[in-house]
This record gives sequence, C-alpha cells and structure tokens, in this order.
Amino acid sequence: MADTGKRTRVEALMPELRRELEELARITSISSSESHEGPLLDAHDMVARLFADAGIAVERLDLPGTAPIVTGEIPAPEGAPTVLLYSHYDVVGPGDESLWDTPPFEPSERNGALFGRGTADSKSNVLAHVGALRAHDGEPPVGIKLLIEGHEEIGSGALPAYPAEDPELFRADVVVVGDAGSVRAGTPTLTVGLRGMGDVTVEVETLASAKHSGLYGGAAPDALLVLLHALASLHDERGDVAVAGLRREEWGGQSQTEEELRALAEVRDGLPLIGTGGLGSRVWSGPAITVIGIDATPVERSLNAVPARARARLNLRFHPEQDAVEGQAAVVEHLRAIKPFGIGLEVRAEATGNGYAARTAGPAYAAAREVWAATWGAEVVMAGSGGSIPIVQALAAAAPDAELLVVGTTDGFANIHGPNERVLLDEFEKATIAEADFFTRYAELYRA
Repeated sequence: MADTGKRTRVEALMPELRRELEELARITSISSSESHEGPLLDAHDMVARLFADAGIAVERLDLPGTAPIVTGEIPAPEGAPTVLLYSHYDVVGPGDESLWDTPPFEPSERNGALFGRGTADSKSNVLAHVGALRAHDGEPPVGIKLLIEGHEEIGSGALPAYPAEDPELFRADVVVVGDAGSVRAGTPTLTVGLRGMGDVTVEVETLASAKHSGLYGGAAPDALLVLLHALASLHDERGDVAVAGLRREEWGGQSQTEEELRALAEVRDGLPLIGTGGLGSRVWSGPAITVIGIDATPVERSLNAVPARARARLNLRFHPEQDAVEGQAAVVEHLRAIKPFGIGLEVRAEATGNGYAARTAGPAYAAAREVWAATWGAEVVMAGSGGSIPIVQALAAAAPDAELLVVGTTDGFANIHGPNERVLLDEFEKATIAEADFFTRYAELYRA
C-alpha cells in the first residue's frame, strides 16, 4: 500500500522539482570525449548541489578522460539496508533542430509534458532521486550511496572499470538505476533485462582508384557491391539475424503491441515489420544487427565509375545473458568468412558492453512490485530493454549480492535521443513517489 504521507509530501515538492528540472535541462550537457568543462561541469555542479541540499555528503570522483562523477553517502540506520542510486546528467546532441517544435534546450510544457533534450533521458530521473530523498527530509530509513555520472551517452568513459578497483564505494544491498520507465504511460514497469551491445566496422578496397564503369564495369570488382552482399548475408529472407552463435529466446512477459511499436518507430503506412516471433524476442531478448553508417560516393556526387572502396559500421545488440565479446566475435567471424565474388573484407571489432538479466526473487523486488503497483494503481509489468546502460554490468560485478532495479520517469513515447523528447509530468511525479515509498517498504521487508 502506498504511503499517503509520502505521496502528499512529493506532491508538495513537485513545483520546485519541476523548476529545477527545467534549470538542469537548459544546461547543454552533451557528452563529449574532448572536454569535460563548460556545460558538462555546470551540470555536474548543479547536481552535486541538489543532492547536498537533500542530505547527501557529496563528493566528486574524477577518472581519466571522464566527466566528473557525483558520489556521496547517507550512512544506514542500525540494521537497515543500503540503496545505491544511479543516473546520469549528460545528454545526446539535439540532432536536426528543425525537427523540434520548440528549441531543444529551452524546456516547454505542452499537454502535461515537459519537452526538451534530457528532460526524460535522464535529468528527470536525477530529480526523482532528489525528490525521494527530500520526501524523507534527508533522513531515509535506508542507507544511501550515490553515483551520478556525466559520460553515460558515450560509454561511461573509465567508470565501468572503476568499481573493481574500489568495490566498497559501490557496495549496497540494492542498486536503483534511474534511467528507464514505463512501457507505456500509466503502466508501472520494472525493467529486468538489458540487451548487450557491440560495434563492428567492415571495409573493403578492390581498386587503387575508381574506374570508368563503361570500360571496366562487369569485370572490375565493385567495392560497394562486395560490401552490400556481405551485409545482406547478416539476415535471412524474413529479416531474422542469420549469424550462428547469437542467442535468442522468446520473451516470457508482456511486451509492446505491434501498434505501439509501429507508432513509436514511426513505421511508414503499409510497410511490414521485419523478423519473426514475438516482439519481445525481437527487441528485448534476441539479437539485432543494424547498419548505422555507410561510406560510399553520395548520389549527388556520383560518377560513372566502379567504386574502389566502401565501408560500413554496424551496431550489434545481444541477449541480456550473452557475453557481448562472444556475440561480437560471432559476427566478426561470419563477415570474415563471407567472401562475395571471392573477395574478403577487413572486419574490425570495436567497443562492447554486456547486458544484464535481473534476479527478481529478493526483498527489493517484492517491495518494488508492491509499491509501484500501489503508486500507479495498476499491475506491474516486467519488461526488457533493447537499449544498454554501460555501467549496469560493472555495478552488478562490484556488488554481486545486490538486487538491481531499473526504473524511472520515462514512458515508451518519451522519444529519447530523438526530436521533441519529453517527460510526462504525471509519470515524473509517480516515479518520485514510488522511490520515496520504496525506501520505507524495502527497509521493512529487509528487516523481516
């Protein structure tokens, strides 16, 4: 049952939390591997102040080549568990600003939603953590540890390797990852699976330079044609991944409906989805290979010439429990074995990140199921996520006995990383209430 006192307290806090979210969202804290000053540092400093004011003894963690990290602690009361709160203050760039209805870094409210880059991913989640602590006046019934980073959108920098060096900093009984949310608005959701990821670059060079297609076409090996044949081999005629060694299982819980996925992906009318099986297995518990970039002569500058070079970059997604390096190696081996017209390709493995499959039988999940259902007034859904959160696996390794909850303020139509990103203010409020209540209920079940 929801704590009506905490609900009332959070409701009273929401105007200030919303004002602070707007202020934080105005900071253009776009992830950068070049500089961690300017807006990234401004966002870090504001987040540090917010948590300090909420009762955390805040510290700054600096790691090589990584935006500064906000850490801190509230010691646990005698016999109480410790909760590690995670989120991130960095954002992706706005992309084509002409596709935004309002400027991306000037938050704007429309129809009960706050629009702006980072409002959903993940600055509202940062403020939900702050609000949950304020609801307890900085004295929650659990211990609190804090980890708010500024590099998540580009792989978390040196942070994923750090928990193994200093596991005590991350030791907790449960980790609450504020970087997700509801499958759909009004449906309380606990994300229990995250797909792993990896990147691969494929390149082929067949000629010293492009040659006249009238004189040489039909005999001179076309680099782009070689590459396209190799890429086409990655999927079968139904659109399923056709690489041996990649794990796929049907998703056992609820998933999006086809209508929801079509609307979210903005699939053109009359076009089919690709692949077979349930949508959960296609986007949550199965592999996916996406061609995210290709280098070839642009149509506008094309000549009557046989291409000499072509290159593509692939993004790979793996089953939550498949080792990402293993999955990436299967794709690399497949592409190296494919020799269209007898021509081999240069294949380079790039960064990887493991997925995560949660254990859901402990007191934290029992408390979360109870509290999230009471807050939303609906049955809790256990969902997966096709996206990845780089630090999750590292935190799981640093605190192997801890439960891990992936929750948050967003919903399926938040349009994170796209134009007109937005957070529903009602979902933001409910996520904050649920987290505040979770502290209380989890402490009770833990002691029991």
